[in-house]
Amino acid sequence: MFRLRLIRVLMLAVCTCASLASAVLAASSSSIETVVVTARLDHARDSIETQLGASSYRITAQDIRNQPGGANNLLNQVVLQAPGVAMDSFGQVHVRGEHNGLQYRIDGIVLPEGISVFGQTLDPRLIQSVQLITGALPAEYGLLTAGIIDITTRSGAFDQGGEVSLYGGSHGTIEPSFSYGNSSGTWNYFVSGDYLHNSLGIESPNGVANPLHDNTDQYHLFGYAEDTVNANSRISIMAGTSNEFFQIPNTPNLSPQLGLTVNGVSTYPSAKLNETQREVTHFGIISYLHSTRRFSVQVSGLMRYSSVNFSPDRLGDLLYSGIAQSARKSDMAYGLQVDSSWRLSATHTLRSGLFFEYDDATSNTLSYVLPVNTAGIQTTDLPLGIADNGQKSGTTFSAYIQDEWKLLPSLTLNYGLRYDQYAQYSSGSQLSPRVNAVWAVLPGTTIHAGYARYFSPPPFELIGSETIAKFQNTTAAPSVLSDATPVAERSNYYDVGASQSLSSDLTVGVDSYYKISRNLIDEGQFGAPIILTPFNYARGKQYGLEFTGSYVHGGFSAYGNLALAHAIGKHIITSQFNFSPADLAYISSHYIYLDHDQAMTASAGTAYHWDMNGISMDMLYGSGLRRTITIPNGGHVPGYVVVNFGASHAFTHGTLRGVSVRFNVSNLLDRRYEIRDGSGIGVGAPQWGASRGFFFGISKAF
Repeated sequence: MFRLRLIRVLMLAVCTCASLASAVLAASSSSIETVVVTARLDHARDSIETQLGASSYRITAQDIRNQPGGANNLLNQVVLQAPGVAMDSFGQVHVRGEHNGLQYRIDGIVLPEGISVFGQTLDPRLIQSVQLITGALPAEYGLLTAGIIDITTRSGAFDQGGEVSLYGGSHGTIEPSFSYGNSSGTWNYFVSGDYLHNSLGIESPNGVANPLHDNTDQYHLFGYAEDTVNANSRISIMAGTSNEFFQIPNTPNLSPQLGLTVNGVSTYPSAKLNETQREVTHFGIISYLHSTRRFSVQVSGLMRYSSVNFSPDRLGDLLYSGIAQSARKSDMAYGLQVDSSWRLSATHTLRSGLFFEYDDATSNTLSYVLPVNTAGIQTTDLPLGIADNGQKSGTTFSAYIQDEWKLLPSLTLNYGLRYDQYAQYSSGSQLSPRVNAVWAVLPGTTIHAGYARYFSPPPFELIGSETIAKFQNTTAAPSVLSDATPVAERSNYYDVGASQSLSSDLTVGVDSYYKISRNLIDEGQFGAPIILTPFNYARGKQYGLEFTGSYVHGGFSAYGNLALAHAIGKHIITSQFNFSPADLAYISSHYIYLDHDQAMTASAGTAYHWDMNGISMDMLYGSGLRRTITIPNGGHVPGYVVVNFGASHAFTHGTLRGVSVRFNVSNLLDRRYEIRDGSGIGVGAPQWGASRGFFFGISKAF
């Protein structure tokens, strides 16, 4: 009897183990199948987009980890390592002599433009790879054309597991963060988030290492979820939010120079000024992708809310500037994007799509000023409050069609048409031809050339609705009363370049471009609120030359980029009240350098990994942005070099298994460098780069 029971128990155990093994194998098979389908659908999504003939520079998640600071860097610091990207204050970057004009995409989906000035909504932790696409762009890219920042998100199907991290050091920096990805059945998901505090939220106004009143607190959160419906379809949802608070830094030991009195007070220590700004951004995207052997289509609904709130120091701002302005701007944007790719034959691939966006923007200001007489003399010390509020809705519509035609095995032509129309504070439309050619001359040698007609509406969410007549006979009255509404920029863009693989490890490239514009769009900071305002030059020209090189062998990698550029404009024709009569008169008949023009920009970096150790260095060089000497933007601030160093180690055994540590030094040589000196067209205040900083990080993978 005992033997019989034992046999039954063993048989039951064997059957149970067999069932469990079968279930595990089935789950594993299902998981593997889902991963395979996900990879195929990722490829289908990528095939909808094409960068054929454009200049494209890719930065991978590994490249980001290799940088000193790794994913703890802000997105603008990552992009600065690409060719032709110049650094500016408030976290701004300029691509090929353009002030703004950057379009952000996530997995090929356009993220509507926000109001943020020095905030960084997108965290590098969510990035699998990021491409900077510029030059003569194919027809699918429009509206914002200086550069496309195209981010591919991390996926729980391929990045399973998580990490918690703590990073901090100089300037009171503390940054806890987390990321986690996983999959279950047909679903995969990824989330990341961080909190950042430091005492150098905005660049120093006077070059000191620790400026007064410059704290920042920032929160960022991102989530992605994807359901593989079947072998040909999937639905993805992504959402992100950021909430960022900044103190506006003070320059001590200044005193009011306007000779004003407010409620009997005429002096105020500049060290006690208390201006702050808060920036909030939320976005969400839902997307459906369907792909068959020859046809793929992606339909996406998107939304973005962004707002900026500036709080002045009422007494101090009045005494120093003659105006204390509370300003709040917000924009709610909704959009629909459809992109498709149809492989007609072995030699023709047809792509088409459309984009629609509806914006609802609000601008509310309350300005305290002092009354003056016709001679400009203060008549009372009692401030006068002027409310100037506005609300405006606007629409943007775009459609394109293009054909990728393989004329020869080594020669491909991509040509198409794009139509853009907008109706906002101003309105306009344009039909734009595009053509690009790529020729593989020899094995390892590729030449590309392209032409693009561009149409770029002014940034709707940044256009002010102030009524300048309300400020007459006050300390905030402009010296120029003209205020034409910003209009769309229209331009012709030419690009020619080549790349050469000298070996399996070494690749070099050269690219040249020339752009001529009508109604060139630029932006400036006018007044205390750090909110940029667009304006137009009647004519503009931008041209330059870029050199790139990269080397990868084993655990060693290196890259280097050098860009020469010029950007000039003539005759300011909109938002004229922000400028002096003398500047307007000179610029009306002379080309001047744009304030963000930088004649030479360079970046380089190297990294070496052995076992579980890594060291890296990177470098930025700039010949200096423009400043006013004798004529508007007639000179430039001194050039600078910034070198950063990083080292890391990952533990793989014992109780510390899964723990990684890193050490970074920013501005290793401790060079004090000026980004802006406060002069120049549209330049609001001086800013200096950060002094040397030491940072430490520890993370745990799970």
